[in-house]
Amino acid sequence: MPPTSTSKSSRRSRDGAKSNGSARPRRQDAIAILKEDHREVEKLFKQFEKTSGPSARRRIVESFTEALAQHTTIEEQIVYPWAREYIEDEDDTVLEAVEEHRVAKWLLTELATTPPDDERYEARATVLIEVVRHHVEEEESEFFPDLRDVATRAELLDLGDDLRAAKRTASKTPDLGAVGGVISSALGHAHDAGKDVLDKVGVLTGVE
Repeated sequence: MPPTSTSKSSRRSRDGAKSNGSARPRRQDAIAILKEDHREVEKLFKQFEKTSGPSARRRIVESFTEALAQHTTIEEQIVYPWAREYIEDEDDTVLEAVEEHRVAKWLLTELATTPPDDERYEARATVLIEVVRHHVEEEESEFFPDLRDVATRAELLDLGDDLRAAKRTASKTPDLGAVGGVISSALGHAHDAGKDVLDKVGVLTGVE
């Protein structure tokens, strides 16, 4: 059981207090919120795969760029630090997830600077989609179960509250930050997603 800080205790006690009669929004735990984000992004990916025409595809790309930028920001601000502090032996998993976020942000930036009628546009979007799907699959099958095993119900609800609050101020454009070595990171994680993805990234970056 992870140690509980004073601030977390106080949030939990407020959650357990009787209602004063005023309507309160339904609380969601952190995992439910993050999974909702995943489903929304996947819906946009499927729309992209079924849509033709540069303008229509550009609009969908803009939508999932905003969604991914916001999602990665709040996850890195709220959930990943908690996991590193309280879940034993979770550092490697979290650090890998952060690197996969960096790869996705880099690919989003590449897409943003590529005209939608460019012959490389669809290939770049396809690589991004495959990398994100790989990340989501690992997160939902490995990281989320660890999080649910360690965090109490109250802590997951507190994290959910924090995620909702962070969404109101999170940027909807990718912030690459320090990008040294990002291309090599992209190649490494694309390889984890599959040899086909590695080959695509190699073509896009000109790496042999």
